Amino acid sequence: MEEFLSMDERFLSKRSKKIQETGRIDPELYKRFEVKRGLRDLDGRGVLVGLTEIGEVHSYIVDEGELVPVPGRLIYRGVDIFDIVKGFARDDRFGFEETVYLLLFGELPKREELAEFEQLLSGYRRLSENFVSDMILKMPSRDIMNSMARSVLALYSTDVEPENTSVDNVLVQCLKLIACFPLIAVYSYNALEHYFQGKSLHIHAPKPELGAAENILHMLRADSQYTRLEAKLLDLALVLHAEHGGGNNSSFVTHVVTSSGSDTYSVVAAALGSLKGPRHGGANFKVVQMFEDMKRNVKDWEDEAQIEDYLGRLLDRQAFDQSGLIYGMGHAVYSVSDPRSLIFKEHVEVLAREKGMEAEFGLYDRVERLAPKVIAEKRRIYKGVSANVDFYSGFAYRMLNIPPELYTPIFAISRIVGWSAHRIEELVNQGKIIRPAYKSVAPRRPYVGMDQR
Repeated sequence: MEEFLSMDERFLSKRSKKIQETGRIDPELYKRFEVKRGLRDLDGRGVLVGLTEIGEVHSYIVDEGELVPVPGRLIYRGVDIFDIVKGFARDDRFGFEETVYLLLFGELPKREELAEFEQLLSGYRRLSENFVSDMILKMPSRDIMNSMARSVLALYSTDVEPENTSVDNVLVQCLKLIACFPLIAVYSYNALEHYFQGKSLHIHAPKPELGAAENILHMLRADSQYTRLEAKLLDLALVLHAEHGGGNNSSFVTHVVTSSGSDTYSVVAAALGSLKGPRHGGANFKVVQMFEDMKRNVKDWEDEAQIEDYLGRLLDRQAFDQSGLIYGMGHAVYSVSDPRSLIFKEHVEVLAREKGMEAEFGLYDRVERLAPKVIAEKRRIYKGVSANVDFYSGFAYRMLNIPPELYTPIFAISRIVGWSAHRIEELVNQGKIIRPAYKSVAPRRPYVGMDQR
């Protein structure tokens, strides 16, 4: 095939191969110099690089120097996520806007404060007609996350004080981005659907009386119709994905770029780039794809032996994408349980009954129960493996008729809240620029003159 390459392509192909041959670092050197790869210790604990009051992820206790896994807990500003969800569910109301208030301001709002805050967000939830036309519709992208990052950077040009990093100004910038993320994501999908899939273009303006979850469904669906149960499940997904401590990849990126003194739009665009990565934000779609393959290959969804056999073939790289993974199982931090998954599963089951999809929910439930057993047998891992939040979220989005292209953008619509809180926290505490150490292991060599090379 090389004879069909252009001169430039042949030049770059050779250099690329050379880079891959000579650029690989001996894995033993990482052990020798005690490098914390992934900023994690050998026992899996994250290296402590900062302090935060925003979110806490609790998954183990230390007993006589040993790590003992415990049921996972997720805490927003000191309040357990289970209590937050129970609170707004008990009142039969939506919870995302209350969660935004809590994460940004550090306290739960009173009724009148929440109403005032919701009105504030509603006023910010708008994009100019020229912006939608020029930045979204005239520049459609096959990847919504890229479209969102481009739109965020373009919003820099519409801000009269984009470089002002005072907390007052950054708070307003963040609130406007939180309010507008649903519009940017949905309109970007509308453009993709029209220009790349040949479907009719519809653009619905957000309704001021609706919150984020209802507006997403209103803007996304051509007929703007949805049930309250559908909106409440999407609202719950936004609440559960809003924050996950300062150590997750995209929130850490937020701290890193903020520490350099950069503007809000550059910081959020960088965080979007992090979240786009399949190791961070794209796992829920992989779960859906895996289950589609499973449904084709497991004839009886109630036969646990057939399910175990398929899961074994997944781990043996003989099924689905041959990655050796059971997507949606396991987490970098949680082992006994992911609290988000426990909460989400209960509500997903209710919607599955309404949609007549109990049989498929039953398959998910069996896989969740059987996968840890198969993983323990195949991988000899006994520390505990549980379903993470991605396990059920893709199934939930599919029941909501949300296209796969929007799965990760919905994550971003939610996580922009945590990013905003972390950016402001970094600015308030004005720490040093974040700059970890890298040790060079390149061999020394002399400079060789041109004629002697």
